[in-house]
Amino acid sequence: MESGPAIFAGAVFALFGAALLVWTVVRVRHGLPVAEDVNPVASATLASLFSLTALVLAAWCFTRL
Repeated sequence: MESGPAIFAGAVFALFGAALLVWTVVRVRHGLPVAEDVNPVASATLASLFSLTALVLAAWCFTRL
């Protein structure tokens, strides 16, 4: 019965990480800022780091099944 929360948490992390990564890549490819009034390189780097962290957490949650 403990696999339910792990599946839910993994799905949430996976959806958030994938959506943030796709959004960041689209913004960078179009030359648009990822965050307003912030260094473009720093904002793209931090957004990518957070999205990859979420995807790693999703993978970790799915290994706990």
